[in-house]
Amino acid sequence: MQKNWISLGLMSGTSGDGVDASIIRTNGLNQYQTIKDKYYEYGPDIYKDIHNLKEKIHKFDHLKIYKEDIKNLERKITIFNAEIINDLRIDDETIIGFHGQTIYHNPKEKISRQLGNGKLLNQLTNKKIIFNFRANDIINGGQGAPLTPIFHYLISEQKKIKSPVCFLNIGGIANITIIKESGNISKLTSKDIGPGNCLIDAWVRKNSNKKFDKDGILASSGIRNEIIFEQAQELYMNRNNKKKLSFDTNDFDISFVRGLNLEDGVATLTDFTASIIGDELSLTFQNLKEKIENIFLCGGGRKNNILIKKIKENLSPKINLKLIDEYNIDGDFIESQAFAFLAVRTILKLPISFPNTTGCKSPSVGGELVDN
Repeated sequence: MQKNWISLGLMSGTSGDGVDASIIRTNGLNQYQTIKDKYYEYGPDIYKDIHNLKEKIHKFDHLKIYKEDIKNLERKITIFNAEIINDLRIDDETIIGFHGQTIYHNPKEKISRQLGNGKLLNQLTNKKIIFNFRANDIINGGQGAPLTPIFHYLISEQKKIKSPVCFLNIGGIANITIIKESGNISKLTSKDIGPGNCLIDAWVRKNSNKKFDKDGILASSGIRNEIIFEQAQELYMNRNNKKKLSFDTNDFDISFVRGLNLEDGVATLTDFTASIIGDELSLTFQNLKEKIENIFLCGGGRKNNILIKKIKENLSPKINLKLIDEYNIDGDFIESQAFAFLAVRTILKLPISFPNTTGCKSPSVGGELVDN
C-alpha cells in the first residue's frame, strides 16, 4: 500500500521578496492534496541584502569575493525559514522541502547556488530537511531548472486537464512546461523562455519605493519608448545564449531603459518582456506536432494585467490564456507545493528531473536529506 506523506515546501523565488510555504499530503507519485498555503514576507534587511548581493554577483569568482556576506545572509535566511516552520506548528513526521534563495545560477559552470543551510535548519527545527535540489541534475549534465514540470504534470493528471497543454509560470524568470500526452511522462518538456518579472521589478525597485508594479498600474500610465523597445528586441534576437534552457536574473539587465521616467521605463520593459514571452511561445508551438490551445498561468506575473494582455497580443488568437486558479489552485503557491512534492520524491528515491525537462543525461533524483 502506498504511504501518504505530509510535506512542507518552502520556496523563495527569483523576486526575493519572501517565502511561500505550502503543506501538502502526497504519495509522491500520482496524487496530492493541499493542506495549507501561507506567504511570509522578508523583513527590509533580508530583502535589501538579497538584492544588493545579487547585483554584485555576476560570475563564479564573486561567490569567493563575497563569501562572508553570503555566509551571513544564508544564516539569516535559514533562521527566517526556521521561524516559519515553528509558526506553522507542524508535527515531527512532516518532511521539509527547503529550496532556499537562489543567488547565482550558471549551469555552464555547473553551479546553482541557493542560500539556505539544510544542516542548520535541521538543528534549529529537529525536522527532516531536503535541500540542494538542483545539484544532482547539474552533475548529470542538466541545467538544474526548471524543476516544477513533474508537479505541473501531476496537476494536469489530477485535475483531468485536457492535453496537449502548456503551463506558463511567470516568476522572476518565465518558464514553460508542455504536457503533450496525458498518462505519458516521457512526453513532458520544459524550459525557461526569458525574463518574467525580473526586469520590471528591478526598474521599479531602483526608481521608486515599491517592490513591483502591482496589477500593471505603472505600465498602464506610461508610454513605450519605440526606439529603445526596437533596439532591445534586436539585441535580444542577436544574443549569444539562444540555446540556454535555463536563465538567472543576472542574464538580463535594465541598462537599456536608463534615462526614462518611472512609468515609461515600466511600460517599455513590460512590452519588451511580453514580446519575448509571446515570441518564444509562438516559436515553440510552431515546432510542435501537437496543437496547443490552452496555456495555464502560474506565478506572481499572472496578476499583472498589462503584461498578460500584451503577451496575448503576441500570440495567435486561437490560444487561450487561463489562470490555473480556475481549477481551485492558488497560482501563487504552485512552486512551494512543488518543492513539498519533490521532497517526498527525494525520500522515495524517485526522479525529479528528466532529459526533456532540464537536459540531464538520465532521470535525476533530487536533493540531500538531513536527518537527526
